[in-house]
Amino acid sequence: MAVAFDEMNIPGGDLRPAYQELARWLKETPPEALEYRRQEAELLFRRIGITFAVYGEAESTERLIPFDVIPRIMSGKEWALLEKGLKQRVRALNMFLRDIYHGRDILRAEVVPDDLIFQNPVFRPEMNGQQVPHDVYVHIAGIDIVRIDAEDFIVLEDNARTPSGVSYMLENREIMMRLFPDLFARHRVAPVERYPDELLSALRSVAPQGASGEPTVALLTPGVYNSAYYEHSFLADKLGIELVEGRDLIIKNNEVFMRTTEGLKRVDVIYRRVDDDFIDPLTFRPDSVLGVPGLMSAYAAGNITLANAVGTGIADDKAIYSYMPDIVKFYLGEEPILKNVPTWRCREPKDLAYVLDNLGELVVKEVHGSGGYGMLIGPAATKATIEAFREKLKREPEGFIAQPTLALSTCPTCTASGLAPRHVDLRPFVLTGSKSTTIVPGGLTRVALKEGSLVVNSSQGGGTKDTWILDE
Repeated sequence: MAVAFDEMNIPGGDLRPAYQELARWLKETPPEALEYRRQEAELLFRRIGITFAVYGEAESTERLIPFDVIPRIMSGKEWALLEKGLKQRVRALNMFLRDIYHGRDILRAEVVPDDLIFQNPVFRPEMNGQQVPHDVYVHIAGIDIVRIDAEDFIVLEDNARTPSGVSYMLENREIMMRLFPDLFARHRVAPVERYPDELLSALRSVAPQGASGEPTVALLTPGVYNSAYYEHSFLADKLGIELVEGRDLIIKNNEVFMRTTEGLKRVDVIYRRVDDDFIDPLTFRPDSVLGVPGLMSAYAAGNITLANAVGTGIADDKAIYSYMPDIVKFYLGEEPILKNVPTWRCREPKDLAYVLDNLGELVVKEVHGSGGYGMLIGPAATKATIEAFREKLKREPEGFIAQPTLALSTCPTCTASGLAPRHVDLRPFVLTGSKSTTIVPGGLTRVALKEGSLVVNSSQGGGTKDTWILDE
């Protein structure tokens, strides 16, 4: 595997410009003072109650996501390039989603194979021909980015269904400002606090035509047992909107109302954190108690906006991901600013043969997988695991893609034995309203806390950092 790009240090001993002030501050700060503030941060997170449910672990279901107090820093110039690339990608994703549920030009042009769409379990035929307000399907996108050198940011995956993690971006910043005012004073850090305002304004802008002057927005949560429930309540609170469960909503004459202490109130936009399958038991899973019976009829009648739209899961698919460079070129006539990781589609015999021959060096992922589950990291796997995976691949090759093992960039991180480099990725949150696309500078930096580990997912023991974009 290639040597990882160090975001702080240039080979030969020099520091990258963005990190010079932090390095000076670290020199002046005794290790015990840093450790004291690290413990303070943990205490604050416990007090606020930010936990994350980890499924499949017997000893604990609710865990604190570890927070690293050393910020990840990027220059304004680096961010400007990243921002431009993210806006381009999300624009293409929205055009792609509109096309596959309407004219299907991309399928007729044979850029993407038909069966990849129509045989996909997350493709929603119910959305065929359905108009969505302002043609925006993905109002909130979380695009996972990795860095491999000084110039290149690479997209690892697109999250277009119900991307999570933005509450950590906001809380991380608040805690850093509280505990490290001296370090903040030395930098001009671009603010992220306006995210809730930007989100609310994007959501209101996509309200249906018939909505009132000030559209009513509500956040639909599956409820307290969902792993991201903390985030749902946090965001509803920050946006100043109602947090509702399916049972709080009722459909009358194809309009959506929420029950309030003053009677029924019409809802125009639902920021939903409930998956397609569970959103309406009359259309999708009849056993769902999380959704609202008749919601899809109100949607079809154009009386409610769902953010994100139903059927966006197809854009999260890792086989579709492999076509993203072609998708960008097809709809925008531009070269993609952000590259993809080279990807082998195991559904194609030639690619499968290559993957089976090189399993020990590759990362193999399920096309519908998420959270770091169900994947093989070849260089870190045992012979037995590799062989078991080989059988799985032969049985259902169409369920997998493979990629080279990337050397994710590293950032300085607090460990038990002092500061040490750890691998990181970044999830910026891209908001699309009826008129514009906005991104608050930064995002959620996830960090692999185990030495040498490349798995940054919180569900797999990763932690988070505050991301500082320097306002230059």
